[in-house]
Amino acid sequence: MIHPYSNATQSRWDRGEFKVQLNQTNNPRPFGFSDGTPEDLAELLSIAEAEGVEDVQIHKKVLKTGREIWTLVGYVDPSAE
Repeated sequence: MIHPYSNATQSRWDRGEFKVQLNQTNNPRPFGFSDGTPEDLAELLSIAEAEGVEDVQIHKKVLKTGREIWTLVGYVDPSAE
């Protein structure tokens, strides 16, 4: 399940309750957190597709703690609107 960013979810990340932090390029604040399950990955791709993002790539970085940071990179085609 994807948990949108809030002060509460940031605190839960800080306490180690989530496995994955979800980031976007050029945005210093995460947009959410997840447990890193295959269902979470499918949900992320579905959200990106619904928002018109093409060529979605997810760069995964594993931290020393075993947790991960996923950075989503994609291209929005303005002519598709």
